Amino acid sequence: MSGVPASAAGGPRTAPVVRQAGLWNIANLLTMLRLVLVPAFVVLLMHDNGTDPVWRVFAWAAFAIAMITDVFDGHLARTYNLVTDFGKIADPIADKAIMGAALICLSVLGDLSWWVTGVILFRELGITLMRFWVIKHGVIPASRGGKIKTLAQGTAVGMYVLVLTGPLATFRWWVMAVAVALTVVTGFDYIRQAVVLRRAGLVRERAERAERDAAR
Repeated sequence: MSGVPASAAGGPRTAPVVRQAGLWNIANLLTMLRLVLVPAFVVLLMHDNGTDPVWRVFAWAAFAIAMITDVFDGHLARTYNLVTDFGKIADPIADKAIMGAALICLSVLGDLSWWVTGVILFRELGITLMRFWVIKHGVIPASRGGKIKTLAQGTAVGMYVLVLTGPLATFRWWVMAVAVALTVVTGFDYIRQAVVLRRAGLVRERAERAERDAAR
């Protein structure tokens, strides 16, 4: 043996092994916490038919923790390479679960109009299904408008969870109106992106098919 490494001698190099992040990492634990908080939030909000202001403060705290962990788990997963298959599936489920539970419970209690809940849930579920529709052509990235929409939704729903009166009650109505407007506008923008992405993907597939046929 020459003692010279294979890479230095021009020999084959072994590709570095990328270690898959384990299931029990901080990002996944935060996602699991969010999932656990969903039923806890529902119990706290619906206690005594939602008439106890103290319990609704507890419900708001659970909702706030869930929304905050939503911000941190994705950031931690991307920053420290903690992305796992579980996280890819569970994270969006947790997001939709906490927001959907809050909207439905508020509408059941009569605090929020059902049409508001319907518009937001229809948009969120529709965009999720649309992402799967075009996923083979590419991934639709989260836009700045979408992030602002999420912040507006979380703020508005959080204010409705609390028992507010007077100017604050009026103000939360306007915050919810902004959230609904952003929900609709960003929804159409995602549809536009999906159509463009799918068309580009189909054109690329036709070009690749034509090249293969020409090479035969």
